[in-house]
Amino acid sequence: MFKFDKNFGIRLKQVYDLWVCNTGMISSNDFRTGTTIEIDGQVWRVVEFLHVKPGKGSAFVRTKLKSVQNGNVIEKTFRAGESVQQAILEKSNLQHTYVESGDYVFMNMTSFEETRLTSDQIGQSFKYLKEGMEVNVVSWNGKVLEVELPISVTLQVKETDPGVKGDTASGGTKPAILETGAQVMVPLFISVGEMIRVDTRNDSYLGREN
Repeated sequence: MFKFDKNFGIRLKQVYDLWVCNTGMISSNDFRTGTTIEIDGQVWRVVEFLHVKPGKGSAFVRTKLKSVQNGNVIEKTFRAGESVQQAILEKSNLQHTYVESGDYVFMNMTSFEETRLTSDQIGQSFKYLKEGMEVNVVSWNGKVLEVELPISVTLQVKETDPGVKGDTASGGTKPAILETGAQVMVPLFISVGEMIRVDTRNDSYLGREN
């Protein structure tokens, strides 16, 4: 008589995880937002994915991918269950200490080892970098791909038009330049010298810092 092994599914998952670990491959069925894969020597991050099972034909996975290297976004379709090379990224938590000869210097606060990155390696992250800020430096195959900033940062307003007292309900905005050189849109009542919080993902104003 056939006896059902209730642990079969668990063991199958363990075998699959071991296969992924040993081969570096991942099934398109296991894509999740944030999954990183390698295509033609570039690293792409899954931004959106949708499993599609048409009435006729084979199932597939429709994705939107963002290049980790340059930020380009493409749409790509994979066969359901298609094996894809997974990109294993390494993250190092470093503190930005100073700028020297155009290089941004970071320090590992455990080993005190310094890492120097160029403006090209840092990309658009430079506009919010401030001395003492801790960031994640993301590498792949020993090459730095990006610098991950904190989701929100607190910075001082250095330049903007004079604040309009009491104007908190009109919803109007104006440009402001922050201490790091970044430009963001802020409410009309914000004045020079104030500390504000900004979302580094989309440059949006989050509020005053009390």
